[in-house]
Amino acid sequence: MATRLGLGLPQMRQYDLGKDVPDVARAAERTGYESLWVFERALFPEPATQGLYGIEGLPWPDTYRNVADPLVTLTLAAAATERALLGTSVLVAPLHVPFQLAKALASLDAASGGRVLAGFGTGWSLDEYAAASVRPFEERGRVLDELIEVCRAVWGPDPVVYDGRLTKIASAVVGPKPARPIPILLAASGPRARRRLVDHADGWLPVGMGADAVAAQWRELRELADERGRTEPIRTVLRINAQYQAKAYDGDGRRPFQGSVDQIVEDLAAHAEIGLDEILLDLQGSARDAEELKDIAAMVYEKARAAGI
Repeated sequence: MATRLGLGLPQMRQYDLGKDVPDVARAAERTGYESLWVFERALFPEPATQGLYGIEGLPWPDTYRNVADPLVTLTLAAAATERALLGTSVLVAPLHVPFQLAKALASLDAASGGRVLAGFGTGWSLDEYAAASVRPFEERGRVLDELIEVCRAVWGPDPVVYDGRLTKIASAVVGPKPARPIPILLAASGPRARRRLVDHADGWLPVGMGADAVAAQWRELRELADERGRTEPIRTVLRINAQYQAKAYDGDGRRPFQGSVDQIVEDLAAHAEIGLDEILLDLQGSARDAEELKDIAAMVYEKARAAGI
């Protein structure tokens, strides 16, 4: 079976949010992309107080200076499409009040006819936590645990009852309900996060860092699922942050998914062999505008399918 392909929606500053998001979403669905995705970046610290991903000295990409709200972006796409799934890869869970996020996702799922995929992570930016988090950075794992529990409760039957550290629901009717149970997917890179995924989530959201590395992580996750007695399959969606350029990257040092359409498709083929369910391509950072983004996305899709991906 062919690997499903998804596309990252335009959220960065070179795009006109109200016009370009629906336009790109419609075009992607017509092309054949089966899902549309957003990510979350709350702010851009200047001067930088911390490196990208918390790695000292690693600069934040300039494209992070202006990233539109993920749920607003996804809502614009939902209204413009009919079939494509609508995913978050990822929402930084502790930047959201659990009850409000659960209700927003339920409303979006009801409005879109059951198309939402809820992808959560704990994030890494201390500046984002200082500005927006519901609890300190050190408690991020516990916040994510509660958020998952609150979502399951709010999306479940009424009356909803929940007694947590952040959320207290004595007994209430909470609607609208999702059109169907919303899958929860987690980024989950560390040992504790992987246990949380195996025990409490529906799927995994790895990031492409080379086919061998992703394959090794996938093996470890499956082994952990066997150890912990999980019988349900783990849904997998690989995020690819591609760096497109018109001419092929020539020379040593090319990173995966850096280069021309043919080079991106070549890397796609290597990652598709891992056996993951879906690959999400985020091409927006290297496109000048929505027209170029649509063109690149269509070329990648057509060449990928022609290559048997």
